[in-house]
Amino acid sequence: MGAPRSACAVATLLCCLLSVVIAQSVKVQDEVTGYLGQDVTLPCNFAKTSSAVKVSQVTWVKEARGRKQNVAVYHPELGPSYPMERDRGRIRFRTQSLEDATLIIGPLNMTDEGTYTCEFATYPLGNEDGITNLIILAKPTNTAKAQEEKAGNIELPVAVCTSANGKPPARITWQSGLHGNHSSSEVTNPDGTVTVTSHYKMVPTKEANGQRISCLIEHKTQTQSLPVVLSILYPPKVTIEGYDNNWYLSRKEAMLKCSANGNPAPIQFTWSTASGPLPKSVEVQGNHLLVRNVDASMNTTFICQATNRVGQVTAEQVVFVRDQPAERQSSSTGALAGSIVGGILALALLGAIVFFVLRRHRLRGTKGSYDPKIRVFGNGTAPPPVREFAELDRPLKAAPGRRPEEDDEYNEEEEQEERHPPYGYPSRHLEDEEEQFDQLGPMLRLGSAPRGYEFDDMESQHDGSIISKTAVYV
Repeated sequence: MGAPRSACAVATLLCCLLSVVIAQSVKVQDEVTGYLGQDVTLPCNFAKTSSAVKVSQVTWVKEARGRKQNVAVYHPELGPSYPMERDRGRIRFRTQSLEDATLIIGPLNMTDEGTYTCEFATYPLGNEDGITNLIILAKPTNTAKAQEEKAGNIELPVAVCTSANGKPPARITWQSGLHGNHSSSEVTNPDGTVTVTSHYKMVPTKEANGQRISCLIEHKTQTQSLPVVLSILYPPKVTIEGYDNNWYLSRKEAMLKCSANGNPAPIQFTWSTASGPLPKSVEVQGNHLLVRNVDASMNTTFICQATNRVGQVTAEQVVFVRDQPAERQSSSTGALAGSIVGGILALALLGAIVFFVLRRHRLRGTKGSYDPKIRVFGNGTAPPPVREFAELDRPLKAAPGRRPEEDDEYNEEEEQEERHPPYGYPSRHLEDEEEQFDQLGPMLRLGSAPRGYEFDDMESQHDGSIISKTAVYV
């Protein structure tokens, strides 16, 4: 009983090893990717493990949606056969061989996607196979464009991006610095491909016109970014240029220009006036109004109307015709202004000269000048001392404030102190002193002095003369 059991175990092990060797004899790829409209190659090779193994036929079988169908068959005597082929030549063996059963399919259709089994009919082992999963990708066709919308206050789609006939479906996003959002939708086509459409929405404004945004399309076959320039429709903005406020009688070749921008660009310009038809001396040249000769009929308001398919907008320019060119008037005005400025400068210069002369004269008076009219008020740095005039006929030895009978108390030392310059004077006769006063010229006496002045009021000068400190000279 032990020997038969051992023989059975050995036989089972050999069968397992043989099945592993045979399973490894069919070489295929687990997954192959093909692209719609292109050819795809499904490799399949049989490697003999023994010369005793004979291959009699090769068959490719497709399984899709739970249904199996022969695709291609090769028999060494009967040759190749393609049961599924409707278009001759779209499915074929790469070589007619029992060892190499590689299959070529193309151009691919979406219906070609599925699971393919490569089978070898062998003797004495039976059929051996390998399985390949064919995946078909469809590279989409991508487009992006702006959608024209009128400027307004309602959110509208201003751009559309489409990824058509792709497989698998593409992913679409937007890159924009504007305040907007987007929405996407998918449609499955009859051939199994998918079309994805995305709209970019925002409130259309005139400022958004011409702005650039981008549509980003991500697909398994590629990633692509498409730029879009927004087109927001709005009526023209009109201005009139060329009037220089110097239209005068008989002026030649004056011109007005009607400038307008809008989306779309204005294509029609119409000129008129507020007072009626255009003057006969003007010529319309598109958006230009040429005036050959300026006359009184130009005293009016010119109107330009610009039109695009969104609307019509007008602009006005009031024209005033002068009798003479504005340059002459500006020249006389400039001369008058120049005269006024010159007069002001002359007065300022004269005032400056008078100021410096008086200042210099005053400074000279403070440096020992003996001009009577200046010395009356002192040296300019301190008010003159207030003194009472003494009578000139009072005895010279009488001290101020003493009676004559007190003269004996007046000593020689006090007399010398009083006469010491600049307050004292040498003893002279009264007539000599009056003569000196007369040399100074007429004086206006201040205070009540009967005949003369106190000596303390006098001041010596460098030229030997003396003047009063408080008298006013006239």
